[in-house]
Amino acid sequence: MSSSQATTARSGSNPFDSFFKITQRGSTLGRELRGGLVTFFTMAYIVVLNPLIIGTAKDGNGQLIGGGLDPGASIAKVAVTTALVAGVVTILMGLVANFPLALATGLGLNAFIAFSVASKMTWADAMGLVVLEGLIILVLVLTGFRRAVFEAVPVQLKVAISVGIGLFIAFIGVVDAGFVRRPSAAGGPPVELGVGGNLRGWPVVVFVFGLILIITLYARKVKGAILIGIIAATVLAIVVEAIGKIGGRTADNPGGWGLSVPALPDKVFTKPNFDLVGEFSLFGSFERVGLISALLLIFTLMLADFFDTMGTMTAIGAEAGLLDRDGNPPNAQRILIVDSVAAAAGGAASVSSNTSYIESASGVGEGARTGLASVVTGICFLISMVVAPLVTLVPYEAATPALILVGFLMMTQVKGIDFDDIEVAFPAFLTIILMPFTYSISAGIGAGFVSFVILKAVRGKARQVHPLMWVVSALFVVYFAIGPLTDWLT
Repeated sequence: MSSSQATTARSGSNPFDSFFKITQRGSTLGRELRGGLVTFFTMAYIVVLNPLIIGTAKDGNGQLIGGGLDPGASIAKVAVTTALVAGVVTILMGLVANFPLALATGLGLNAFIAFSVASKMTWADAMGLVVLEGLIILVLVLTGFRRAVFEAVPVQLKVAISVGIGLFIAFIGVVDAGFVRRPSAAGGPPVELGVGGNLRGWPVVVFVFGLILIITLYARKVKGAILIGIIAATVLAIVVEAIGKIGGRTADNPGGWGLSVPALPDKVFTKPNFDLVGEFSLFGSFERVGLISALLLIFTLMLADFFDTMGTMTAIGAEAGLLDRDGNPPNAQRILIVDSVAAAAGGAASVSSNTSYIESASGVGEGARTGLASVVTGICFLISMVVAPLVTLVPYEAATPALILVGFLMMTQVKGIDFDDIEVAFPAFLTIILMPFTYSISAGIGAGFVSFVILKAVRGKARQVHPLMWVVSALFVVYFAIGPLTDWLT
């Protein structure tokens, strides 16, 4: 029996293996389970953070999400619904696309909607814009346009996207852990080490412990290195908080925990409330802010979602070794369809657009290669609806070391870029640096695309540029100019 026949035989003997192609992709059931758990732990913060962002923001009528003025009730509803949508769409990604990619409410977009969009209309109107944006992207996927754009991108720019995202998630890790911070005093550098150039607080010690442990275990090729590191750092965090009573990070307590305080909860189970599901008005925004303003808002949301996912699935596929020779992941069309549905689902459930999470790379770093890992992550999100207090046990400082290691692994792909060719090297450079510098995947991709087209044109090689690259670059020019355009139109 040949090796390929043996692989097929082993795959057929296990329904999970056969459906998800676990053996075919060089993985194991254990790796997929661990990978799914690690991905959940590294992005479970969204169940806590999204309610704090959109659950406390007031709309144009002065109302909180779900109506009323009680932030406690609003936050509880948002937390449950955030977990619900994330769980459903992540399981959908695993079953439909068989790709190790998890989804949840998009950070950045949720803040933009909460503070820049919803303040001009009701929250239901704002969520209607999100639903429309998701449906438009879905149409672009079904017509083949979104995939065509993805395939028109040169391979080396796709590599640059992966490298840039690696640097970006490492930056997210050190910032969320409090290792790197924005100075409190005006006139200083944009970021600095700890507080005033010095590390502060026991939470940073927990972060450093977790990072050293994960790197050590990974270097020694210990199975489950990332998961072991997160659990060990969480246990240490609970002990440190129990002894030191450190509390949350505030201006008066700069050495506190970044988001959630890792204290044992008084209760384990909570009763979920799904009142927010269906709270959206599809065209109410057009009446509130006018046709042009509403279309500009949809365009802004759409372009960010469109390219964030393109970059994320490229980076995840590259880290997992799943890309083909043109830099395309398997089942790209299905991945894009699920992501588009997730965007609309987030709006329909009133918790903002859901999108693919680069933190999925942490699960890939643990060995995940198939959609089974996504199913595991999605189930964990659904469970978190009723055990929300336990989710808060994992603080930023325990989860973010995983992002540093994964960022390093993704950065190693930089050797695939020809830095002797200025036409590729400079666009790749802009793509890589602007993702962390602007805290935006789309901004890095846009700068890379526009500069690539310009350099090709000025060197007399415009015909070498795919027509879709011209179209997308022109759209990015509009995207970057959206602020001045909005000011001029209003």
